[in-house]
Amino acid sequence: MKIGLGLYRQMLNERHYKFAQQLGVTHIVAHLEDYFSANPQLADGAHDASLTSGSWGMGQSGDWTETMFRTLIDDLARHDLKLAAIENFAVQHWHDVLLDGPKRAEQMEHLKNIVRAAGAAGVPCIGYNFSVPGVWGWTRGPYARGGAMSVGFDLKDIDPDKPIPEGMVWNMAYRDKIGPGLQAVVSHEQIWDRYQRFLDEILPVAEEAGVILAAHPDDPPVENLRKSAKLINSHHAYRRALAANTSPNNRAELCLGCLQEMTDGDVYETVAKFARENRIGYIHFRNVRGKVPNYHEVFIDEGDIDLARIIKVLKENDYQGVLIPDHTPELECDAPWHAGKAFAVGYMKALVAAHG
Repeated sequence: MKIGLGLYRQMLNERHYKFAQQLGVTHIVAHLEDYFSANPQLADGAHDASLTSGSWGMGQSGDWTETMFRTLIDDLARHDLKLAAIENFAVQHWHDVLLDGPKRAEQMEHLKNIVRAAGAAGVPCIGYNFSVPGVWGWTRGPYARGGAMSVGFDLKDIDPDKPIPEGMVWNMAYRDKIGPGLQAVVSHEQIWDRYQRFLDEILPVAEEAGVILAAHPDDPPVENLRKSAKLINSHHAYRRALAANTSPNNRAELCLGCLQEMTDGDVYETVAKFARENRIGYIHFRNVRGKVPNYHEVFIDEGDIDLARIIKVLKENDYQGVLIPDHTPELECDAPWHAGKAFAVGYMKALVAAHG
């Protein structure tokens, strides 16, 4: 097993490559989408916090070319790091694939070209989250040990039926102005049909390009959110997603926290099954307390998952891929993100050394 680190777009630089190298990780999962740009305006030109609060703004990802991928891989190599995966397509690249909108065919061709470019450059894997509402409904608070700032979800504290304004998907805007209308309701039958068509069209290209496509489970893993059905919101649904297309390039971006948050299934059994069948692209290694409808993300050593047992399960089933710390609580210091990641990586390295 190999330990990696996830870096957001604005962290793909010399300083953070050195940080990763100093931690002793070997692989990087890179986010090329910009989740943190400014919120868009409503269609009438006004700004309404009731619609845009909690959103991640408007993605500004640029064009994803073979040259760009090669440059990233070469930059990492200069720091003895390897690229494990690109995480998430950009909302600008596939909003109508998720919405089954008028640009779907055009965007599918663009996604295929991205996969071809990634394969030509040597990108081994692309993770993605096939979701219309995306990650939404979290609150931020002192939920981890010692009052460390983290995130949590409590269904009773939000309006889960709050509609999505037109111009938004995956909790991000895909155009400069959102509204005035609302996105249509999405049923379970519709989201599974869209997902099946997506897999069937893109996986032959992924196989030819040598790129694994890895599906992230829903977070939060509820049945419906913002009038849109969720796709991979249970252990059963995760197995269904991998069975939807038997291509060896159809795998899981396996998030342990999301698995534990689900109300069905057993996290150890699911990890063992996916590892045994070689259906894991890479693993988000994190811990939580609680399940839907109420849970908190906590430090890696204080949650409900026995992560030493997870490492043993992975070893028993010959998993040789990458683990990255996912969301980590922030430590009380001048560099809370860096300290949180350093703590998680150190703990992970110790688990692998002892049990892996």
